[in-house]
Amino acid sequence: MKESESDAALTAVTPIDGRYRARTRTLSTYFSEFALIRYRVRVEIEWLIELAAIPELGFALHADTAGRLRALYEDFTLEGARRVKELERTTNHDVKAVEYFLNERFAAAGLMVPPGMVHFACTSEDINNLAYALMLKEFCERELAPALEATIATIAAMARRWRAVAMIARTHGQPATPTTMGKELAVFAARLERQLRLLRRQEYLGKFNGAVGSFGAHRAACPEVDWLEVSRRFVESMGLVWNPLTTQIESHDFVAELFDTAVRIDTILLDFARDMWGYIALGYFDQRAVKGEVGSSVMPHKVNPIDFENCEGNVGLASALFQHLAAKLPVSRWQRDLSDSTAMRAFGTAFGHLMIALDSLRRGLERVELNQARIAADLEADGAWEVLAEAVQTVMRRHGLPDPYERLKELTRGRAIDRETMRRFIAGLDLPPDARARLERLTPASYLGLASELVDRFVPGDKSKG
Repeated sequence: MKESESDAALTAVTPIDGRYRARTRTLSTYFSEFALIRYRVRVEIEWLIELAAIPELGFALHADTAGRLRALYEDFTLEGARRVKELERTTNHDVKAVEYFLNERFAAAGLMVPPGMVHFACTSEDINNLAYALMLKEFCERELAPALEATIATIAAMARRWRAVAMIARTHGQPATPTTMGKELAVFAARLERQLRLLRRQEYLGKFNGAVGSFGAHRAACPEVDWLEVSRRFVESMGLVWNPLTTQIESHDFVAELFDTAVRIDTILLDFARDMWGYIALGYFDQRAVKGEVGSSVMPHKVNPIDFENCEGNVGLASALFQHLAAKLPVSRWQRDLSDSTAMRAFGTAFGHLMIALDSLRRGLERVELNQARIAADLEADGAWEVLAEAVQTVMRRHGLPDPYERLKELTRGRAIDRETMRRFIAGLDLPPDARARLERLTPASYLGLASELVDRFVPGDKSKG
């Protein structure tokens, strides 16, 4: 019986192609077996077009032939991918199957291509390394960077909206110097923005130099050609950075660099998701209930922070894969082993979990609304005045009063301090009248330093930033 798409989601082994299929569908454009075959076909065809531009090889393509050749990968279909897999069952070699497939298609289309020019002077890794580099480059530029940018924009908008909403900070889980919700959110927006800049500066390397990276076959077949220049020109024509010095494989250092950036993105997302979870637990954020949704199978009142928890779980899985791949791929026995080949097929799994995490975070942020009354209640509670100890003892230092830290420690450590207790202490200090007046006016809600200004000046996307 033919499986429907919904049935396929039920029988899938991984949640990326199963439970989360609707949220990860776009990844198949880059990381599926179909996509890998299409990228390989693209590289083989572009190499053939490059060869035709080398006069010493003695063949040229008709004016419209290049366009017809490119249409084979631009309009690549599942039927074409199925034929490649049929050929692979005979060859037991995935790249050789692509070569045979192209020869078949050229003959069927009446394209006049000299025998032997498809896959000329290539090792399989010449095709594969460019295919994977293009896969990573196009996914990161077209999907990951925009998704991350949207996340940053959402967090930055929240930071600006709540730039001046004072709240008790918590260091070591304990009440600390007040801050604003906007400033705390801005920290995460700025951290992610920096990683986005690094992601956009990422280099994607490619090599095209034969079986062990020495252009042996090229030189043997046509010694009069400047193969270094041809290789450079070809790799750069694909939008990649040319790596001239390799073994049979491109060394994968750029992949490790990219995945290290991905791990840092994961880590920041994890930190943010956990903080949001904590703020929800404190009641600082409310979550809008969704009609028909169940928070707990037994406790009807609950609206659980499941989207932030989902984000946390998925970035953990993504990081585990990224870290393994970043450590594994740059290591190869002598000139080549195939352990990288099987590992690289997990690229889509790693990025799939990251994209699910970003989508879960988006869903979670769409549901939250700041509970300013709850935040203000914490600030205005009688026991919260201890957080002014830092300000008072620093003013005492400024004016040379003795033992400022020790005196505030004796007053506040392990005690709940109310307004009157703090006011009496300030009144007994030998301070200049203007300094005492400033301290007497200070409240937990007004002791915010430059928190709002930091948001105004430095939150990503803010036009007031210099």
